[in-house]
Amino acid sequence: MPDEFHDVRFPATISLGSRGGPERKTVVVALTSGKEQRNQQWQDSRRRYDAGYGIKQVDDLNAVIAFFEERRGRLSAFRWKDWADYKSCDPSDPVTATDQPLGIGDGAQTDYQLIKTYGTGFNPYVRTITKPVPGSVRVALNGALQEGGYSVNPITGRVSFSVAPGGGVVVTAGFEFDVPARFDTDYLDVQLNNHRLGSIPAIPIVEVLS
Repeated sequence: MPDEFHDVRFPATISLGSRGGPERKTVVVALTSGKEQRNQQWQDSRRRYDAGYGIKQVDDLNAVIAFFEERRGRLSAFRWKDWADYKSCDPSDPVTATDQPLGIGDGAQTDYQLIKTYGTGFNPYVRTITKPVPGSVRVALNGALQEGGYSVNPITGRVSFSVAPGGGVVVTAGFEFDVPARFDTDYLDVQLNNHRLGSIPAIPIVEVLS
């Protein structure tokens, strides 16, 4: 049986033209008084995209068909580059080792999870990052860039130090990352206009949460 996750990225030139973003699930109950109650059903947001907008020519169409067939439709997940949100910093800024705080050392903990925090004061949302781009992760201890002494798991997003950071040491990291995702359909509606132009009106992609 094919692996549940294939460590390969959907063609980034096609995802560049896609549409989509984060989705949440909130139940809103209207009371007889006219007031309302709102309840959050998902702890984490989940992202949805439509890659159909990124198809520009028949070669793009062929690349998507090949990728779809190798994943067996919805069966296996893969990496997806969300061009609007793929860095530990703003997309226009360079990645630095102090972009995101991961934790405070205690002299014993050696593993730290990559995360990205959204918001600054009122109610920040902490997103777990599980698919860092290999070679992109930069780590700092108390603001000092580390040239070695740690490893990064590209599948789980765990940073493992060979020696635990000392008590009170601030652990930070900067990185690029992909979204673990899958096709949200087992059917591609391919339209071929001529030998050079074609389209797939809808290619739904959905984030896979761990």
